[in-house]
Amino acid sequence: MSRLFARTVHTLQMPSDLFSAALAEHRALFDNLPQLQDSVTRTGQHLAQVVERGGKLMWCGNGGSAADSQHLAAEMTGRLVNDRRPLAGMALSTDSSALTCIGNDYGFDAVFERQVLGLGRAGDALVLISTSGNSANLLRAAKAARSLGVLCIGLLGRDGGALLPLCDDAVVVPSPVTARIQEAHIFIGHCWCGQIEQHLGLA
Repeated sequence: MSRLFARTVHTLQMPSDLFSAALAEHRALFDNLPQLQDSVTRTGQHLAQVVERGGKLMWCGNGGSAADSQHLAAEMTGRLVNDRRPLAGMALSTDSSALTCIGNDYGFDAVFERQVLGLGRAGDALVLISTSGNSANLLRAAKAARSLGVLCIGLLGRDGGALLPLCDDAVVVPSPVTARIQEAHIFIGHCWCGQIEQHLGLA
């Protein structure tokens, strides 16, 4: 076997190894997710009650968690499965003008805090998505929300980090691997959206 061909074969084998390892991690985590069912159901009930009473859900996170925030807010104003009326959900990571204005004038740690202070009202909920639970901008957003009487719900990873005690309730995915936590987060978020629809009689 030529050295070039050997290198090619080795390169082709590595993604398969990576795929198998990632799939094994994913399966192991999801096999243990039933232990989170009570906390997922309880937090989903909180969110459903906020929407039922006329409040809105504000979602925030950084990086992949920002993408999850946008995804889940879209499930609310759009739909999860069946055609139904739009629900009040918004992601605080989508307004580039607000993010760059606040980030430039007040610093990145304030990008969610100031939006919460400007948009949040008592009776709303803020969903904070974080794989570490230690992002400074989320900690400040949670404190701002609490000052307004906005319910704080965490969708967290690892041990929940510094954000956990600032949340009124939370689901913590107990994994050290960021990618696996994010895979569980979007699954849990979809469960929440389905629960909200069922609670409102829209499913």
